[in-house]
Amino acid sequence: MSQAEALQVRNLFKVFGSAPKAAIDLYRNGHNKDEIFSKTGMMLGVCDASFSVREGEIFVVMGLSGSGKSTLVRMLNRLIAPSAGEIVVGGEDIATMDEKQLMAFRRKHISMVFQSFALMPHMNVLQNAAFGLELSGVPLSKREARAREALEQVGLGAYGSNYPNELSGGMQQRVGLARALANDPSILLMDEAFSALDPLIRTEMQDELVELQAKHRRTIVFISHDLDEAMRIGDRIAIMQGGLVVQVGTPDDILKNPANDYVRSFFRGVDVQHVYTVADIVQEGLLPVVVATDDPQTATNKLGSASHGYVVDADGRYTGTVSQASLRHLTNGAGLTLATLSNVEAVSQETKLSEVVRPVAHAPCPVPVTRGDGRLIGGVSREILLKAMCRENETHG
Repeated sequence: MSQAEALQVRNLFKVFGSAPKAAIDLYRNGHNKDEIFSKTGMMLGVCDASFSVREGEIFVVMGLSGSGKSTLVRMLNRLIAPSAGEIVVGGEDIATMDEKQLMAFRRKHISMVFQSFALMPHMNVLQNAAFGLELSGVPLSKREARAREALEQVGLGAYGSNYPNELSGGMQQRVGLARALANDPSILLMDEAFSALDPLIRTEMQDELVELQAKHRRTIVFISHDLDEAMRIGDRIAIMQGGLVVQVGTPDDILKNPANDYVRSFFRGVDVQHVYTVADIVQEGLLPVVVATDDPQTATNKLGSASHGYVVDADGRYTGTVSQASLRHLTNGAGLTLATLSNVEAVSQETKLSEVVRPVAHAPCPVPVTRGDGRLIGGVSREILLKAMCRENETHG
């Protein structure tokens, strides 16, 4: 397993029934889940799942109810015992550990946040956040220090002496998250962690998780049935269908190349503004390009019949946009800087489409697009942007 992989799942099965090996053999011989249930009465909860989770990423597992996602996440820390396969963390296979090894492994490597807050009502916030460390036998002063640090991370540093019934639902879930973070786990498992919250609070918690992740990179496996949530927080997404992991990829990868109709149906209705970047729609040659050292007449000649043109330096870096009108006001010998328009600003190719709607709408010409080093790569017009934003209708209409 490479250093970049925090967790690797290999050919993982969970069979609910008395003879799991027989069911797995039938599956490997070409029988599907329904046929196996009909023949044996055994249910395949997870079928031959294989994937890896990279260090420091939020890996979202999603699917409809009954797809196997919650069964899968509970096998990752052996709350549910796998029927076959490997779950490898740090070179160790969790699936083969005895109870003593498993307890030690959980304390060191994995914490879990559930949908229910599961806070102790008679304990204050600090005590709740430190509860997992208390169960692990960590001394009082040390566990409280770690719990305080975790509460600070989730924005509850001032609430240590409060009790759960004094907190909102979102704050209670933050305490649950702090309790998991206090253990400083290598991997954080979150099973539908925000789904019990009101929509507005849920969105706030998603944003806070992303913000927390930016400050403290953790490896997170997040279970969700909500595509918007998966798209908002996930670095990569695994789609489950009938116990199978049918596709793994970035939101952009899956949106552009869905593996089957089931995956395609998930992404029907996705707001592509929040998925696509300018790099996906930029076009070359929309406007002429002139060089900053050109004189006004040369620049005018290069524009030809075009109303506007982009200006670059000798290395191809964007320096501004000029128009036929702005060039006409220049005297001979004047630099093109004096003719650049103040109402046209370049956007990075990494910018989400949702963030370029306003500049594209207000610019008098296609908006210039640059790489990270400032080099001009093309432009985006209103027509191009509108077509991209209507992609869903063209694809699914």
